[in-house]
Amino acid sequence: MQNVISYKSTPPALWTLYGKALTSGFNADESPVIPTLAAELIGVSTDPSRLRQYASICGYRAGTKVPVTWPHILAFPLHLKLLTEKAFPLPLLGLVHLRNKITQLRPIAVGECMDIQVRLDNQESTDRGIEFDLVTEVSIGDQRVWESLSTNLYRQPDKSGGKSNAKSRPPALARLAHTLDVNAPESLGRHYGKVSGDLNPIHMHALSARLFGFPRAIAHGMWSKAHCIALLENEGWGDGAMTVSANFKKPLFLPGKARLDWEVSASRTEQLDFQLVNRKGDAPHLTGTIVKE
Repeated sequence: MQNVISYKSTPPALWTLYGKALTSGFNADESPVIPTLAAELIGVSTDPSRLRQYASICGYRAGTKVPVTWPHILAFPLHLKLLTEKAFPLPLLGLVHLRNKITQLRPIAVGECMDIQVRLDNQESTDRGIEFDLVTEVSIGDQRVWESLSTNLYRQPDKSGGKSNAKSRPPALARLAHTLDVNAPESLGRHYGKVSGDLNPIHMHALSARLFGFPRAIAHGMWSKAHCIALLENEGWGDGAMTVSANFKKPLFLPGKARLDWEVSASRTEQLDFQLVNRKGDAPHLTGTIVKE
């Protein structure tokens, strides 16, 4: 790995990075190239108090193992560090989180000491703009135990002459057998933001969200994913070795009510399909799968 920014035990201070986030990348070239950037945090442990807060906000049960989404929280300061580097050419506040895929190779105990590596990779030009991945890997000793791909989009005007912009009707949502109601209070973004470190203004309050074109604050996509997994743990999913993928769709406005639908895949008994939709069941907030490894 080249250009690795290294930290021992303690991640970079978020408040310094927040200031850089407000001004980063606003002179982006028309054809920006995302450089090879990487960061690592060596020897980080879970703060039990912070973990309890996170579990409570997301709906996880207390236990001796950390939730499958928890390492994403530990890695967040490294994500923010890379996205606010001078060499990173895109504005952080203009990025859209499209999807996230987590592979847990084995459960992580609360007391285990972890090494976290993060890098930028997989830049791709699409008809919507530039996509790239934040790749995160967690090791304990010499064993990789957890990895994640978070795909982000920087929107750019379509240069294909408009041919790919023709609107087509989105595919009908799948009808899944089981359903649970989901309630997202107005204060959710602030509570999740405090424990996760992600204080993007679109999540904090209706007033700050309006500055970015949203009528109200919206729930963090990673909260929505984590809450779905937490609820599905009660159905016997969300624990052990597994891969959990989620595609983020329409915003969940706060306060908001939604519905979690799920069922075991007809083609693979080790796969669960799930979706977080509005109460009417005709608009998705996210779609995803859990595959037991």
